[in-house]
Amino acid sequence: MTRIRLRPLRAQVMVITGATSGIGLATAMQAADAGARLVLAARNREPLERIAEVLRNKGHEARAVVCDVGNEDQVRQLEATAVDTFGRVDTWVNNAGVSAYGTLDDIPLAEQRRIFETDFWGVVLGSLAAARIMRRQDGGVIVNVGSVLSDRAIPLQVPYAAAKHAVKGFTDGLRMELLREGAPISVTLIKPTSIDTPYKEHAGAHLDREPTNPPPVYDADLVADAILHAATHRTRVLSVGGGARLMTLTRHLFPGLSDLVGAKVFGDLQVTGVPRGGGGGRHQGLFRPVGRGRVHNTSEAYVRRFSTYLFWQKHKTGIVALALAAAGLAWLANQECERRERERHRGWHWRSRHRRRHRLW
Repeated sequence: MTRIRLRPLRAQVMVITGATSGIGLATAMQAADAGARLVLAARNREPLERIAEVLRNKGHEARAVVCDVGNEDQVRQLEATAVDTFGRVDTWVNNAGVSAYGTLDDIPLAEQRRIFETDFWGVVLGSLAAARIMRRQDGGVIVNVGSVLSDRAIPLQVPYAAAKHAVKGFTDGLRMELLREGAPISVTLIKPTSIDTPYKEHAGAHLDREPTNPPPVYDADLVADAILHAATHRTRVLSVGGGARLMTLTRHLFPGLSDLVGAKVFGDLQVTGVPRGGGGGRHQGLFRPVGRGRVHNTSEAYVRRFSTYLFWQKHKTGIVALALAAAGLAWLANQECERRERERHRGWHWRSRHRRRHRLW
C-alpha cells in the first residue's frame, strides 16, 4: 500500500470550493482557526472577498479566487493561483454544489445539466487539478463532498442524487487509479445527510410549497469536522448522521421496501405546508451566484450538534482497542478469580484429609 504522509492542519495549504456558504464556509472557518492557509473559491465575488478579508484581519492567510467549478479554464486558474500563492496544496476540498426540487418532468433539462456541470464535473475538474499538483510534491488529500444520496436516490431531487451517485463512482475509480500508479494521495468521500445550510434557499424549485430538509437535520460544523479529519487521517468514506448509514443499509438489504418507502415518504418529507412565493421554476443559485455568506439556514426547528455515528467512524480504532483491552482485563480478572477459587478448594480438601487422619489416630 502506498505510504501517504499527511501534514497537520497548521502546516497545510487547503483549497475549498463553494466557500461562501454552508459546509464550505464552516470548513474554511474551522481550518483557519487550526492554522491552515486557505485558497477560497466560489462564484459570488462580494461575499467571497469579504470572507477572505475577515480571515486575514484575524491573522489568517487566505486568498479568494472567483471560480465556477464547472468551467475548466477557471479551475485551471484556481489551480495556478493556489500554487503561485503558497507553492503547494495539501488538501483540496471539492464542496461546491447546486440542486433543484421537482419531478423529472418539471425540472428543465438545462437545469439538470447545470446540476451535473457543478456537482459532478466540478468534482472531476477539481480532483484532476489537485492530483496534478500533488503528484509534483510529496502527496496530499482530495476530499469530495458527496451525499447520503450517493447511495439512495429520493423523489423531487433525482438529478442531484444522480450527480452524487456519479461522484461516488468517480471517487472510487480515482482512488484506485492513484493506488495503481503509486501516487501518495489520499481520496475521501464525505456523505452528509440533511444538513443545516442555505442549500434549499439556493436551489431551484418547481414546487407549489416551500422545500425543507427531511429530519433529522445536522449542524454544518459536523461536516466541516469530518472534512478536516479526512485532511489529517487517511480515510476512505465518512458519513455524517446516523440516518445516512440507515438509509444505505436499508437500500442494500431491502431494496424493494426501500424504494416503496422512498416513493411514499421522502417526497412529502421534503415539502412544507407553506405556499411557495414567487412561483415555481426560480433557479436562484443554479445559473447565478447567490447568498450572503451564511453557514446556517434560518428556518430549522431543531438541529443536531452531535453525530454518534460520525464519532464512531473517527475513533473506531481507539474504541475497538479500548474494548479489546477491557475484554482482556476482564478475562485476566476472571482467570485470577478462578485461580483463587481453585486454591481455596485445594486448601479445604487438604484440611478435610488432615482432620480425618487425626481422628484415626
